[in-house]
Amino acid sequence: MTKPPPPALARFNPAQPGAAGMKVAATGLLVAMAIVFVVARQFEAAYPWVGYLKSFAEAAMVGGLADWFAVTALFRHPLGLPIPHTAIIPRNKDRIGEALANFLKENFLVATVVARRMRNIDLAGAVGRFLQAPQGEETRIRRGASRLIADLFESLDDERLGGLVKSSIANRIRKMEVSPLLGHALASAINEDRHVPMLEAAIRWTARALDANEGLIRDMVHKRANWVLKLAGLDAKLADAIVDGLRKLTADMHTDPAHPVRIKIEQALADLANDLQTKLETRERVEAMKVELLDNQSVSLWLDTLWQKGREAMIRAARNPDAAMAGKLGEVLQSMGQNLEHDPRMKGAINMFARRAVAGMAASYGSSIVKLVSETVRRWDAQTITDRLETAVGRDLQYIRINGTLVGGLVGLGLHALDAL
Repeated sequence: MTKPPPPALARFNPAQPGAAGMKVAATGLLVAMAIVFVVARQFEAAYPWVGYLKSFAEAAMVGGLADWFAVTALFRHPLGLPIPHTAIIPRNKDRIGEALANFLKENFLVATVVARRMRNIDLAGAVGRFLQAPQGEETRIRRGASRLIADLFESLDDERLGGLVKSSIANRIRKMEVSPLLGHALASAINEDRHVPMLEAAIRWTARALDANEGLIRDMVHKRANWVLKLAGLDAKLADAIVDGLRKLTADMHTDPAHPVRIKIEQALADLANDLQTKLETRERVEAMKVELLDNQSVSLWLDTLWQKGREAMIRAARNPDAAMAGKLGEVLQSMGQNLEHDPRMKGAINMFARRAVAGMAASYGSSIVKLVSETVRRWDAQTITDRLETAVGRDLQYIRINGTLVGGLVGLGLHALDAL
Protein backbone atom coordinates (compact mmCIF):
# COMPACT_ATOMS: atom_id res chain seq x y z
CA MET A 1 0.00 0.00 0.00
CA THR A 2 1.45 3.35 -1.06
CA LYS A 3 2.23 5.70 1.79
CA PRO A 4 0.44 9.03 1.36
CA PRO A 5 2.74 11.99 0.73
CA PRO A 6 3.43 14.35 3.63
CA PRO A 7 1.74 17.75 3.74
CA ALA A 8 3.25 20.39 1.50
CA LEU A 9 4.72 22.33 4.44
CA ALA A 10 5.77 19.31 6.50
CA ARG A 11 9.47 19.85 5.74
CA PHE A 12 9.22 23.35 7.21
CA ASN A 13 7.46 22.09 10.37
CA PRO A 14 9.14 18.78 11.23
CA ALA A 15 7.41 16.93 14.08
CA GLN A 16 9.71 15.03 16.39
CA PRO A 17 8.96 11.30 16.13
CA GLY A 18 7.75 9.54 19.27
CA ALA A 19 6.53 12.69 21.03
CA ALA A 20 3.17 11.13 21.93
CA GLY A 21 4.85 8.04 23.39
CA MET A 22 7.24 10.12 25.46
CA LYS A 23 4.32 12.15 26.80
CA VAL A 24 2.64 8.92 27.97
CA ALA A 25 5.93 7.79 29.51
CA ALA A 26 6.42 11.07 31.40
CA THR A 27 2.86 11.05 32.69
CA GLY A 28 3.08 7.34 33.56
CA LEU A 29 6.29 7.92 35.53
CA LEU A 30 4.57 10.68 37.52
CA VAL A 31 1.60 8.41 38.26
CA ALA A 32 3.98 5.61 39.24
CA MET A 33 5.73 7.88 41.72
CA ALA A 34 2.37 8.82 43.24
CA ILE A 35 1.48 5.13 43.67
CA VAL A 36 4.89 4.39 45.19
CA PHE A 37 4.45 7.29 47.60
CA VAL A 38 1.01 6.06 48.74
CA VAL A 39 2.22 2.46 49.22
CA ALA A 40 5.45 3.49 50.96
CA ARG A 41 3.53 5.68 53.36
CA GLN A 42 1.44 2.68 54.47
CA PHE A 43 4.50 0.54 55.26
CA GLU A 44 6.88 3.21 56.58
CA ALA A 45 6.09 2.57 60.24
CA ALA A 46 6.73 -1.17 59.93
CA TYR A 47 9.80 -0.93 57.71
CA PRO A 48 11.96 2.17 58.38
CA TRP A 49 14.00 1.71 55.20
CA VAL A 50 10.81 2.36 53.20
CA GLY A 51 11.23 6.00 54.28
CA TYR A 52 13.98 6.36 51.68
CA LEU A 53 11.60 5.11 48.98
CA LYS A 54 8.87 7.43 50.23
CA SER A 55 11.19 10.45 50.18
CA PHE A 56 12.34 9.60 46.64
CA ALA A 57 8.76 9.24 45.37
CA GLU A 58 7.59 12.39 47.18
CA ALA A 59 10.36 14.57 45.75
CA ALA A 60 9.95 12.95 42.33
CA MET A 61 6.26 13.95 42.31
CA VAL A 62 7.18 17.52 43.20
CA GLY A 63 9.84 17.69 40.48
CA GLY A 64 7.61 16.06 37.89
CA LEU A 65 4.66 18.34 38.68
CA ALA A 66 6.89 21.43 38.66
CA ASP A 67 8.32 20.56 35.23
CA TRP A 68 4.86 19.66 33.90
CA PHE A 69 3.67 23.08 35.01
CA ALA A 70 6.70 24.79 33.44
CA VAL A 71 6.35 22.94 30.11
CA THR A 72 2.61 23.49 29.93
CA ALA A 73 2.91 27.17 30.89
CA LEU A 74 4.99 27.77 27.77
CA PHE A 75 2.06 26.94 25.46
CA ARG A 76 -1.19 27.28 27.44
CA HIS A 77 -2.76 27.90 30.84
CA PRO A 78 -2.27 24.79 33.04
CA LEU A 79 -5.65 23.11 33.67
CA GLY A 80 -7.23 26.07 31.85
CA LEU A 81 -6.66 28.37 34.82
CA PRO A 82 -5.62 31.97 33.92
CA ILE A 83 -2.55 31.89 36.13
CA PRO A 84 -0.26 34.92 35.60
CA HIS A 85 2.81 34.39 33.43
CA THR A 86 1.47 31.27 31.73
CA ALA A 87 0.61 30.66 28.04
CA ILE A 88 3.85 32.52 27.38
CA ILE A 89 4.22 31.82 23.65
CA PRO A 90 0.63 32.71 22.61
CA ARG A 91 0.66 35.89 24.71
CA ASN A 92 4.07 37.02 23.41
CA LYS A 93 3.72 35.93 19.79
CA ASP A 94 4.17 39.43 18.39
CA ARG A 95 7.14 40.14 20.64
CA ILE A 96 8.75 36.85 19.54
CA GLY A 97 8.26 37.89 15.90
CA GLU A 98 9.90 41.25 16.56
CA ALA A 99 12.80 39.60 18.38
CA LEU A 100 13.29 37.09 15.55
CA ALA A 101 13.20 39.88 12.97
CA ASN A 102 15.72 41.95 14.94
CA PHE A 103 17.95 38.89 15.33
CA LEU A 104 17.92 38.37 11.55
CA LYS A 105 18.63 42.03 10.94
CA GLU A 106 21.49 42.35 13.42
CA ASN A 107 23.19 39.06 12.56
CA PHE A 108 22.45 38.44 8.88
CA LEU A 109 21.04 41.54 7.14
CA VAL A 110 23.55 44.25 8.03
CA ALA A 111 25.80 45.10 5.09
CA THR A 112 29.02 45.08 7.15
CA VAL A 113 28.11 41.75 8.77
CA VAL A 114 27.25 40.16 5.42
CA ALA A 115 30.47 41.42 3.84
CA ARG A 116 32.53 40.13 6.78
CA ARG A 117 30.89 36.70 6.70
CA MET A 118 31.34 36.39 2.94
CA ARG A 119 35.00 37.35 3.09
CA ASN A 120 36.02 33.72 3.60
CA ILE A 121 33.51 32.27 1.12
CA ASP A 122 35.08 31.29 -2.20
CA LEU A 123 31.98 31.57 -4.36
CA ALA A 124 33.92 31.69 -7.65
CA GLY A 125 35.87 28.53 -6.77
CA ALA A 126 32.69 26.68 -5.81
CA VAL A 127 30.99 27.68 -9.08
CA GLY A 128 34.11 26.67 -11.01
CA ARG A 129 34.22 23.22 -9.44
CA PHE A 130 30.49 22.88 -10.02
CA LEU A 131 30.81 23.65 -13.74
CA GLN A 132 33.82 21.50 -14.54
CA ALA A 133 33.02 18.39 -12.46
CA PRO A 134 32.03 15.67 -14.97
CA GLN A 135 31.03 13.23 -12.24
CA GLY A 136 30.82 12.76 -8.50
CA GLU A 137 28.95 14.66 -5.84
CA GLU A 138 28.84 17.87 -7.87
CA THR A 139 27.04 16.03 -10.67
CA ARG A 140 24.39 14.79 -8.25
CA ILE A 141 23.96 18.30 -6.89
CA ARG A 142 23.82 19.72 -10.42
CA ARG A 143 21.10 17.25 -11.43
CA GLY A 144 19.06 18.06 -8.33
CA ALA A 145 19.46 21.78 -8.93
CA SER A 146 18.54 21.30 -12.59
CA ARG A 147 15.34 19.47 -11.72
CA LEU A 148 14.47 22.17 -9.21
CA ILE A 149 15.04 24.91 -11.80
CA ALA A 150 12.96 23.07 -14.43
CA ASP A 151 10.09 22.45 -11.98
CA LEU A 152 10.23 26.07 -10.88
CA PHE A 153 10.03 27.44 -14.42
CA GLU A 154 7.22 25.07 -15.36
CA SER A 155 5.18 25.74 -12.22
CA LEU A 156 5.33 29.53 -12.37
CA ASP A 157 2.58 31.42 -14.18
CA ASP A 158 4.07 31.78 -17.65
CA GLU A 159 2.00 34.81 -18.60
CA ARG A 160 2.69 36.72 -15.40
CA LEU A 161 6.35 35.71 -15.26
CA GLY A 162 6.82 36.58 -18.94
CA GLY A 163 5.15 39.94 -18.39
CA LEU A 164 7.41 40.55 -15.39
CA VAL A 165 10.54 39.70 -17.39
CA LYS A 166 9.48 41.84 -20.34
CA SER A 167 8.52 44.82 -18.19
CA SER A 168 11.78 44.48 -16.24
CA ILE A 169 13.84 44.48 -19.44
CA ALA A 170 11.85 47.35 -20.94
CA ASN A 171 12.05 49.43 -17.75
CA ARG A 172 15.78 48.85 -17.46
CA ILE A 173 16.31 49.93 -21.08
CA ARG A 174 14.07 52.99 -20.57
CA LYS A 175 16.13 54.10 -17.57
CA MET A 176 19.44 53.43 -19.29
CA GLU A 177 20.82 56.02 -21.72
CA VAL A 178 21.84 53.91 -24.69
CA SER A 179 23.32 56.68 -26.84
CA PRO A 180 26.75 56.84 -25.07
CA LEU A 181 26.95 53.04 -25.06
CA LEU A 182 26.26 52.88 -28.79
CA GLY A 183 28.78 55.66 -29.43
CA HIS A 184 31.47 53.94 -27.37
CA ALA A 185 30.81 50.59 -29.05
CA LEU A 186 30.96 52.15 -32.51
CA ALA A 187 34.17 54.07 -31.68
CA SER A 188 35.81 50.89 -30.35
CA ALA A 189 34.80 48.99 -33.48
CA ILE A 190 36.29 51.69 -35.73
CA ASN A 191 39.53 51.89 -33.71
CA GLU A 192 39.98 48.10 -33.97
CA ASP A 193 38.85 47.91 -37.64
CA ARG A 194 35.94 45.68 -36.69
CA HIS A 195 33.68 47.87 -38.82
CA VAL A 196 35.50 46.90 -42.03
CA PRO A 197 33.74 43.53 -42.56
CA MET A 198 30.37 45.20 -42.01
CA LEU A 199 31.23 48.02 -44.45
CA GLU A 200 32.36 45.56 -47.10
CA ALA A 201 29.23 43.49 -46.56
CA ALA A 202 27.15 46.65 -47.07
CA ILE A 203 29.03 47.38 -50.32
CA ARG A 204 28.40 43.84 -51.58
CA TRP A 205 24.74 44.12 -50.62
CA THR A 206 24.54 47.41 -52.56
CA ALA A 207 26.04 45.73 -55.63
CA ARG A 208 23.55 42.85 -55.43
CA ALA A 209 20.67 45.29 -54.91
CA LEU A 210 21.83 47.23 -58.00
CA ASP A 211 21.82 44.08 -60.13
CA ALA A 212 18.41 43.04 -58.79
CA ASN A 213 16.86 46.45 -59.46
CA GLU A 214 18.55 47.35 -62.76
CA GLY A 215 15.22 47.24 -64.57
CA LEU A 216 13.67 49.58 -62.04
CA ILE A 217 16.52 52.10 -62.49
CA ARG A 218 16.20 52.02 -66.27
CA ASP A 219 12.44 52.48 -66.03
CA MET A 220 12.86 55.48 -63.70
CA VAL A 221 15.35 57.12 -66.11
CA HIS A 222 13.01 56.49 -69.03
CA LYS A 223 10.04 58.05 -67.23
CA ARG A 224 11.97 61.11 -66.04
CA ALA A 225 13.73 61.82 -69.40
CA ASN A 226 12.17 64.56 -71.57
CA TRP A 227 10.78 63.87 -75.04
CA VAL A 228 13.93 65.11 -76.78
CA LEU A 229 16.11 62.46 -75.07
CA LYS A 230 13.50 59.80 -75.77
CA LEU A 231 13.23 60.86 -79.42
CA ALA A 232 17.00 60.68 -79.86
CA GLY A 233 17.18 57.36 -77.93
CA LEU A 234 19.54 58.93 -75.40
CA ASP A 235 17.48 57.83 -72.39
CA ALA A 236 18.71 54.25 -72.76
CA LYS A 237 22.33 55.44 -73.05
CA LEU A 238 21.84 57.61 -69.94
CA ALA A 239 20.46 54.63 -68.03
CA ASP A 240 23.43 52.50 -69.15
CA ALA A 241 25.80 55.18 -67.96
CA ILE A 242 24.12 55.43 -64.56
CA VAL A 243 24.04 51.67 -64.03
CA ASP A 244 27.63 51.20 -65.20
CA GLY A 245 28.79 54.11 -63.05
CA LEU A 246 27.14 52.68 -59.95
CA ARG A 247 28.61 49.24 -60.65
CA LYS A 248 32.09 50.71 -61.06
CA LEU A 249 31.65 52.73 -57.87
CA THR A 250 30.73 49.66 -55.79
CA ALA A 251 33.53 47.60 -57.35
CA ASP A 252 36.14 50.32 -56.69
CA MET A 253 34.91 50.80 -53.12
CA HIS A 254 35.16 47.05 -52.52
CA THR A 255 38.72 46.71 -53.90
CA ASP A 256 40.21 50.06 -52.80
CA PRO A 257 40.30 50.66 -49.01
CA ALA A 258 41.40 54.26 -49.71
CA HIS A 259 38.49 55.07 -52.02
CA PRO A 260 37.25 58.64 -51.33
CA VAL A 261 33.61 57.57 -50.87
CA ARG A 262 34.65 54.79 -48.51
CA ILE A 263 36.77 57.23 -46.52
CA LYS A 264 33.82 59.63 -46.32
CA ILE A 265 31.60 56.82 -45.01
CA GLU A 266 34.18 55.91 -42.36
CA GLN A 267 34.52 59.56 -41.40
CA ALA A 268 30.74 59.82 -41.12
CA LEU A 269 30.73 56.77 -38.83
CA ALA A 270 33.46 58.30 -36.66
CA ASP A 271 31.50 61.57 -36.44
CA LEU A 272 28.38 59.62 -35.50
CA ALA A 273 30.28 57.78 -32.76
CA ASN A 274 31.50 61.09 -31.37
CA ASP A 275 28.06 62.75 -31.62
CA LEU A 276 26.42 59.81 -29.83
CA GLN A 277 28.72 60.39 -26.87
CA THR A 278 29.02 64.16 -26.78
CA LYS A 279 26.31 65.91 -28.82
CA LEU A 280 23.17 66.56 -26.79
CA GLU A 281 20.90 66.85 -29.83
CA THR A 282 21.98 63.48 -31.20
CA ARG A 283 21.62 61.82 -27.82
CA GLU A 284 18.11 63.18 -27.35
CA ARG A 285 17.13 62.00 -30.83
CA VAL A 286 18.44 58.48 -30.13
CA GLU A 287 16.63 58.36 -26.79
CA ALA A 288 13.38 59.40 -28.47
CA MET A 289 13.85 56.65 -31.07
CA LYS A 290 14.49 54.18 -28.23
CA VAL A 291 11.23 55.09 -26.51
CA GLU A 292 9.31 54.78 -29.78
CA LEU A 293 10.79 51.34 -30.36
CA LEU A 294 9.89 50.16 -26.86
CA ASP A 295 6.31 51.38 -27.34
CA ASN A 296 6.03 49.61 -30.68
CA GLN A 297 3.83 46.51 -30.66
CA SER A 298 6.29 44.62 -32.85
CA VAL A 299 9.03 45.04 -30.24
CA SER A 300 6.66 43.72 -27.56
CA LEU A 301 5.93 40.67 -29.71
CA TRP A 302 9.65 40.19 -30.29
CA LEU A 303 10.28 40.26 -26.54
CA ASP A 304 7.47 37.70 -26.14
CA THR A 305 9.14 35.39 -28.63
CA LEU A 306 12.55 35.94 -27.03
CA TRP A 307 11.18 35.08 -23.57
CA GLN A 308 9.38 31.94 -24.76
CA LYS A 309 12.44 30.62 -26.61
CA GLY A 310 14.69 31.38 -23.66
CA ARG A 311 12.30 29.73 -21.19
CA GLU A 312 11.95 26.60 -23.34
CA ALA A 313 15.71 26.39 -23.81
CA MET A 314 16.32 26.69 -20.05
CA ILE A 315 13.75 23.98 -19.29
CA ARG A 316 15.24 21.63 -21.90
CA ALA A 317 18.73 22.20 -20.57
CA ALA A 318 17.58 21.75 -16.97
CA ARG A 319 15.71 18.52 -17.77
CA ASN A 320 18.84 17.05 -19.34
CA PRO A 321 21.87 18.59 -17.61
CA ASP A 322 24.24 15.97 -19.01
CA ALA A 323 23.29 16.95 -22.56
CA ALA A 324 23.62 20.61 -21.68
CA MET A 325 27.12 19.96 -20.33
CA ALA A 326 28.10 17.98 -23.43
CA GLY A 327 29.33 19.26 -26.77
CA LYS A 328 30.64 22.75 -27.37
CA LEU A 329 28.50 24.30 -24.64
CA GLY A 330 29.83 21.80 -22.11
CA GLU A 331 33.40 22.51 -23.19
CA VAL A 332 32.83 26.24 -22.80
CA LEU A 333 31.27 25.78 -19.34
CA GLN A 334 34.08 23.49 -18.19
CA SER A 335 36.66 25.97 -19.49
CA MET A 336 34.87 28.72 -17.60
CA GLY A 337 34.92 26.53 -14.50
CA GLN A 338 38.68 25.97 -14.78
CA ASN A 339 39.30 29.68 -15.18
CA LEU A 340 37.07 30.49 -12.23
CA GLU A 341 38.83 27.99 -9.98
CA HIS A 342 42.46 28.63 -10.98
CA ASP A 343 42.65 32.27 -12.13
CA PRO A 344 43.29 34.27 -8.94
CA ARG A 345 42.49 37.64 -10.53
CA MET A 346 39.16 36.47 -11.96
CA LYS A 347 38.32 34.62 -8.75
CA GLY A 348 39.07 37.68 -6.64
CA ALA A 349 37.05 39.96 -8.91
CA ILE A 350 33.99 37.66 -8.88
CA ASN A 351 34.14 37.08 -5.13
CA MET A 352 34.41 40.83 -4.55
CA PHE A 353 31.47 41.45 -6.86
CA ALA A 354 29.43 38.78 -5.03
CA ARG A 355 30.26 40.30 -1.64
CA ARG A 356 29.29 43.76 -2.80
CA ALA A 357 26.11 42.51 -4.47
CA VAL A 358 24.93 40.56 -1.42
CA ALA A 359 25.92 43.36 0.95
CA GLY A 360 24.09 45.83 -1.27
CA MET A 361 21.00 43.64 -1.26
CA ALA A 362 21.17 43.43 2.54
CA ALA A 363 21.48 47.21 2.79
CA SER A 364 18.66 47.81 0.30
CA TYR A 365 16.21 45.08 1.26
CA GLY A 366 17.21 44.12 4.83
CA SER A 367 14.58 46.33 6.43
CA SER A 368 11.91 44.97 4.07
CA ILE A 369 12.83 41.38 4.96
CA VAL A 370 12.74 42.18 8.68
CA LYS A 371 9.35 43.83 8.27
CA LEU A 372 8.10 40.82 6.29
CA VAL A 373 9.19 38.40 9.05
CA SER A 374 7.64 40.40 11.86
CA GLU A 375 4.37 41.01 9.99
CA THR A 376 4.14 37.34 8.96
CA VAL A 377 4.53 36.16 12.56
CA ARG A 378 2.03 38.80 13.69
CA ARG A 379 -0.56 37.47 11.21
CA TRP A 380 -0.14 33.89 12.39
CA ASP A 381 -2.89 32.45 14.51
CA ALA A 382 -1.68 32.06 18.11
CA GLN A 383 -3.04 28.51 18.39
CA THR A 384 -1.44 27.50 15.09
CA ILE A 385 2.04 28.70 16.02
CA THR A 386 1.68 27.16 19.50
CA ASP A 387 0.72 23.76 18.10
CA ARG A 388 3.55 23.85 15.54
CA LEU A 389 6.20 24.74 18.11
CA GLU A 390 4.94 22.16 20.59
CA THR A 391 4.91 19.49 17.87
CA ALA A 392 8.41 20.40 16.72
CA VAL A 393 9.99 20.07 20.21
CA GLY A 394 7.44 17.74 21.85
CA ARG A 395 9.82 14.82 22.47
CA ASP A 396 12.43 17.04 24.14
CA LEU A 397 9.77 18.65 26.33
CA GLN A 398 8.69 15.26 27.65
CA TYR A 399 12.32 14.39 28.40
CA ILE A 400 12.41 17.53 30.55
CA ARG A 401 9.47 16.19 32.55
CA ILE A 402 11.09 12.75 32.96
CA ASN A 403 14.42 14.28 33.98
CA GLY A 404 12.67 16.58 36.44
CA THR A 405 10.91 13.61 38.02
CA LEU A 406 14.11 11.57 38.39
CA VAL A 407 16.31 14.47 39.51
CA GLY A 408 13.69 15.56 42.04
CA GLY A 409 13.54 12.02 43.40
CA LEU A 410 17.33 11.85 43.77
CA VAL A 411 17.40 15.21 45.55
CA GLY A 412 14.67 14.03 47.95
CA LEU A 413 16.55 10.80 48.58
CA GLY A 414 19.73 12.74 49.36
CA LEU A 415 17.96 15.08 51.74
CA HIS A 416 16.35 12.16 53.56
CA ALA A 417 19.73 10.47 53.92
CA LEU A 418 21.24 13.64 55.40
CA ASP A 419 18.32 13.97 57.79
CA ALA A 420 18.78 10.35 58.93
CA LEU A 421 22.42 10.85 59.86
